[in-house]
Amino acid sequence: MDFGLSEEHEAFRDIAHRWVESEVPKSWARELEADEHNYPFALWDKFTEAGFHGIGIPEEYGGQGGDVQMQMVLARELARSLGGLAWIWGITSFAGSKSIGIYGTEEQKRKYLPDIATGKLKAAIAFTEPSGGTDLLGGMRTTAERTDGGWLVSGEKIWSSSAHVADRLLVLARTDKTVEKKHQGLTLFWMPAQQEGVKITPLAKLGMRSMGSCTVHMENAFVADEDVLGTPDKAWYTLLPTLNNERIMVGAFCLGVIDGVLEDALSYMKERKAFGKVIGQFQALQHYVADIATMRTTTELLMNYAAWKMTTGQECGLESNMVKLVASENANKSADLGIQILGGMGYSAETDMQRYWRDSRLWRIGPITNEMVRNGIAESLGLPRSF
Repeated sequence: MDFGLSEEHEAFRDIAHRWVESEVPKSWARELEADEHNYPFALWDKFTEAGFHGIGIPEEYGGQGGDVQMQMVLARELARSLGGLAWIWGITSFAGSKSIGIYGTEEQKRKYLPDIATGKLKAAIAFTEPSGGTDLLGGMRTTAERTDGGWLVSGEKIWSSSAHVADRLLVLARTDKTVEKKHQGLTLFWMPAQQEGVKITPLAKLGMRSMGSCTVHMENAFVADEDVLGTPDKAWYTLLPTLNNERIMVGAFCLGVIDGVLEDALSYMKERKAFGKVIGQFQALQHYVADIATMRTTTELLMNYAAWKMTTGQECGLESNMVKLVASENANKSADLGIQILGGMGYSAETDMQRYWRDSRLWRIGPITNEMVRNGIAESLGLPRSF
């Protein structure tokens, strides 16, 4: 069974690798990430100029084409330098091209996908609620009521990354309170972000600082009927395939972080001297990089397998959960070892190890906690639901 990269994917990886080295070096990524109060529009513009917003969008809608594996190749290469800031590309790729591209109407695709592909439209995801966290369905308090020509949405979302600069919000809300099960009666809205009834407030956080994560407060915010995605009250069934894509994409970002960690660790170990020799001769540190390299290969194999299954139309829910779990823990552990290898410089803001650690720590929590991922894997093996 061969689920490796094709010649086309390999060629694209080389192009993306050279582009990252030239256009978004790690030194610039450190500067961008440190500026907590300013969204990096210059980075977004570079993605636009390179045509990356169009990856995964069919050419008939103004995109570059490309399958899931192509998206993962790009995600990995971007994260190698940018770390969590690569999610600036990933958010709109998921919220826009993947969501509208999969379950949007033909009219919605023709209206929005060209603007997404050309970088004219930024999107943000507004699913998580303050009272819910991982218990997304049980904690859902945001509601939408019908009105003339559309819906009025009220509620509050949290950790909506880049919402403060977004043109559209992908909002999940309850539209039927009389359902038997929590996953029923939900509707997905493609809401204009900059409108009356929407208040967006940035939050301070540990990593991915300049990207910005926000609370979104909605009070009778209007969404037209034409901006409902999928069938009203059936959103959860529609969302499941795209959630698999998101988890595989997280795996690709984490893999890119491991790439960056290993690059920096090896470079430092070949130059830094202590006790009369380069520290790359020290057995303990050699074991650390051996562990990092092994975690990288393990993550790569699992991610490519999950992406291959999705690309070929196979069920991949279990594999997407597994790759999210393994990749996030491997990336965070690799970054932690990277800090240990660099010692005091690993803790310094002058290097990237601390940035890789801070950014990868989030992926053990979101978009779903690794504890909940393990619950799902265990349930798939025939064990009773634990929550």
